[in-house]
Amino acid sequence: MAKKRQLGVCTWTFGEQPLATTAETLARLGFDGVELLGDLSLYSAEQAARILDDQGLAVFSLTPANVDISHPDALTRQAAVDYYYELIDFAAALGEPLISCHGLVGRIAPLATMDIEDHFLRDSVRKIGARAGEVGLRVVFEVLNRYESHQINNHAQALDLVARAGLDNLGILLDAYHMNIEEAAPAAALATAGEALWLYHAGDSNREGIGHGHTDFRAQLRALDKVGYDGPIVLECAAPGPNPFTPDKGGEWRATLESYLADSRHWLVESFGTAK
Repeated sequence: MAKKRQLGVCTWTFGEQPLATTAETLARLGFDGVELLGDLSLYSAEQAARILDDQGLAVFSLTPANVDISHPDALTRQAAVDYYYELIDFAAALGEPLISCHGLVGRIAPLATMDIEDHFLRDSVRKIGARAGEVGLRVVFEVLNRYESHQINNHAQALDLVARAGLDNLGILLDAYHMNIEEAAPAAALATAGEALWLYHAGDSNREGIGHGHTDFRAQLRALDKVGYDGPIVLECAAPGPNPFTPDKGGEWRATLESYLADSRHWLVESFGTAK
């Protein structure tokens, strides 16, 4: 049997629902923690910590607001980096969650040239990682598919980014849904990522719950065990419907999401066990 792991859920997948309601739902479904949306207008670190602690939920990681750290305009790019500096302070107040970092979701082509924007991306990631390191926090760069981002679409590119940054507190986040699009062999990508893999997201090939698509999760979880990954499995599912950049698909989409989360947790518990 594979290693028992904690299970979490990305809170952004519940849309504009209050965090307290989302926390109650996830506790009822039996989850251990969350990847918390880093929208700093919604709650203070103290408020978020209290809400989640009341439901027995840990904060595994933070997912950022949608800012552009590789934009060719210096002011736009600096505003994005400054947001991450605020997110780092927020994370420090929460404890020691991982801070996820990525480019602007939805921008799928360069505004300048790829070489220029890749340089800006590396520079911004280096600055963000260095600032996080000053307060003892770790950063993971999230690998997104080509339909969500024009930069860093596979594990090899992410590993190159980490190597070029030269920071001990920078790793990568691989997501089963994105890997289904970009990786020839997702389980092998996880194995190659090795010790640089600090966070893993799970959603099936159609971004529905585990078991609703064709992703070979048994192979991926065996790969996690092989590389000694000891972090949580963080579910990031979405109801079917238009606009991949919003979880709100209309109708009873939250009920559909809950059913995916329940199915995913059941599959993981029955197949591999979890921390609860």
